[in-house]
Amino acid sequence: MNDLLDAFPVEESDVDRLRGRLAAAAEAEGILDVAYRTVDTPVGPLLLAATEQGLVRVAYPNQGHDAVLQALADRISPRVLHAPARLDPVARQLDDYFAGRRRRFDVPLDWRLSTGFRSTVLHHLATDVDYGRTASYAALAALAGNPRAVRAVGTACATNPLPVVVPCHRVVRSDGAIGNYAGGVEAKRTLLDLEAA
Repeated sequence: MNDLLDAFPVEESDVDRLRGRLAAAAEAEGILDVAYRTVDTPVGPLLLAATEQGLVRVAYPNQGHDAVLQALADRISPRVLHAPARLDPVARQLDDYFAGRRRRFDVPLDWRLSTGFRSTVLHHLATDVDYGRTASYAALAALAGNPRAVRAVGTACATNPLPVVVPCHRVVRSDGAIGNYAGGVEAKRTLLDLEAA
């Protein structure tokens, strides 16, 4: 097999063109259930994935991009393709955010990976904790209607399928300590520093 590959070398640009044609054909046929791409950011390469309804997943490198894609295939559809065009608006807004030109994301979101109380917490986080501000886990629990559910708020933040866009990095401990974060403490610190500038 290697002899065959050596005899007929394939250029990366040809592979990219073929991937693009496959993604366009799948989109045209209505069978592109989950499109994905990666973007380089100050907190590392982020995996972005979207359904026709909207952005469904943002993942940090430490979360394992391949594992995240497999989970999307298992939970949503096995028809997952590298199709960057669907995610161009999200990529542009992330670029603007990291450049300090955007304070709120306004792309459609597909919330299906978060349900129940976790979904309630994340919806409040997306609408009630503004850029440049932080809230404690306890304050967010109160906003979500269950002041005693502080640990459940922590779990909702830890399992947030849309970090950065749904800003769980803005949730800190009641004593002001930064707390944990899916992308790592350094990523959380970077995001908080960016918003404080």
